[in-house]
Amino acid sequence: MRNSCIVLGDKHQNILEGIRGLLETLFKGVVMVADQPSLIKALDKMKPKLAIVDLSLLGHEEINNVHELTKRFPSVGFIILSNYDEPDVVGDVMSAGASGFVLRQYAGTDLFDAIKSIQEGQPFISPAVKNKRRDL
Repeated sequence: MRNSCIVLGDKHQNILEGIRGLLETLFKGVVMVADQPSLIKALDKMKPKLAIVDLSLLGHEEINNVHELTKRFPSVGFIILSNYDEPDVVGDVMSAGASGFVLRQYAGTDLFDAIKSIQEGQPFISPAVKNKRRDL
């Protein structure tokens, strides 16, 4: 059985389309947004259990904005999608309340594992990042 819906926030249209195709096999509905105000509206309206959000969509204060999202929407598991593979950035994102961190270049393989882990109550970090620093 497929899950109800997921919100996907990314300002890069080609990324949205590619990831949407993957997610449509798992979810009945995939709501795509390309800016932070639309993300907030979609989360308020759809009340998803999961959201995948590009870190760069969150503006200059990404980590603070991750914290604000997780505080405002505590029932949503946030998977942060990013090009950054620095362990400190990943650690900050996870400490801010994200449920998962997926490197953009591994989204095709890691997103399924991230969704499954988070649905089982476990955090997820792309293995390529975890291999750089074992304490994540």
